[in-house]
Amino acid sequence: MKYKSIGASDTVTGSAHLIFSDDGFECLLDFGMFQGLGKESSERNSHLGINPSRLKAVLLSHAHIDHSGRLPLLVKQGYTGPIYATPGTFDLCRILLLDSAHIQEADVRYVNKYLKHKGQQLREPLYTVHDAERCLKQFKPLPYRNKFSLHPGITFQFIHNGHITGSAAIELEWQKPEPKKLLYTGDVGRYQDLLLKHPEPFDPVDFIITESTYGDRLHEPAIELESNLLNLINTICIQQKGKLFIPAFSLGRTQELVFMMDRLKNKGLWPSIPVFVDSPLSCNATQIVRSHTECFNSSLSDYIKTDPDPFGFNQLRYVNERKDSKILNQMQGPAIIISASGMADAGRIKHHLLNGLSDEKNAVLMVGYCSPGSLGHQLMQGQKEVRIFGQTIGVKASIHSISSLSAHADARELLQYLTSQDPKTVKRIFLVHGEEAVKQDFKNRLTRIGFQDVEIPVKTKTYNLF
Repeated sequence: MKYKSIGASDTVTGSAHLIFSDDGFECLLDFGMFQGLGKESSERNSHLGINPSRLKAVLLSHAHIDHSGRLPLLVKQGYTGPIYATPGTFDLCRILLLDSAHIQEADVRYVNKYLKHKGQQLREPLYTVHDAERCLKQFKPLPYRNKFSLHPGITFQFIHNGHITGSAAIELEWQKPEPKKLLYTGDVGRYQDLLLKHPEPFDPVDFIITESTYGDRLHEPAIELESNLLNLINTICIQQKGKLFIPAFSLGRTQELVFMMDRLKNKGLWPSIPVFVDSPLSCNATQIVRSHTECFNSSLSDYIKTDPDPFGFNQLRYVNERKDSKILNQMQGPAIIISASGMADAGRIKHHLLNGLSDEKNAVLMVGYCSPGSLGHQLMQGQKEVRIFGQTIGVKASIHSISSLSAHADARELLQYLTSQDPKTVKRIFLVHGEEAVKQDFKNRLTRIGFQDVEIPVKTKTYNLF
């Protein structure tokens, strides 16, 4: 059996890992989209790096686009087999892949207007809504902790890993020529996540393919997170009568914020301030998160015994329609607006910032990672002027940040997860989904605790497993 990384070996996006043998068995672990690489992203995304017709199956760890986003392209190019995922991942992919397809089509329409005017060749989208719909028909939802036959002598199972709703590590087990196991971690979650079960330990395995996104650092502790949020709301919305804008990713971060507000409400601490979740994708994602109670941690499971809806309270309104979103920009008085995208680089949040950044009464709260060059990153760097929709906007609103809400395990948590294994019995670990310097740092951490063969794979290079 052999392994080849065709994505996320030299980047933190585009996860795609091929497991194959000389007798014709081929299995793909994830097939995500490359992001944040400018023009190079488009080039990488259009190149499959595999023959779809040879694949026996796709095993999907979770719904994030950097892990699932090229599956419609795979189907478009001829893949007809099953795509196995947990029920939560399937439900999220139904909205995320269709949303991605809409973006592909919209981007091409915009570009083609310019190309047509210049008399240049028009482009086609990476895939269409029709391709995404075809892809979704090939999904086979399967529960956690049940072994399923993938191929004669090969089984697999999904194991909770606490990253997002439906996320899973994937264990592959072979019986021939002798028993062997491989674990692909996907993206590993946090042990103190507000909503989700912590990453579950896994049985002894021979090989591990692990993410290493934050393998060189520790996250800030989430001490007094709710009280700090409440203090900021009181300052901006009560004292200054301003608006608090929170750019937040539709899946995960938005639900965590709403849950914290719901808890403050139940404690009798919530000020009478209206809250708007202004994103159709966020609204749909929240409905899915709400329905998958099998992913909830024990604290949230206990919480819903007294509050059946942890993502809703009297002052909270979910905004779907564009016309209602526009009304928010004309609304006077204090309010909290949670809107995508998390980097403030796209979506409705840009319209809110366009209208609100120049008012010193207002504030922006950044709650996640922002890539260099993004609007969110510019604000966090303290730029006094930013460009939004071609306009130069003076930044008079105050800018704040919370960095303790990451959905990715840090170095300590990754080590905690992997040390469910005896380092002496693991034959090989492959480090993916991390920057080069980060992977090297994490490799050093693993070797210091006894793991003996830690490999940083080269993209498209074949590695013999057994």
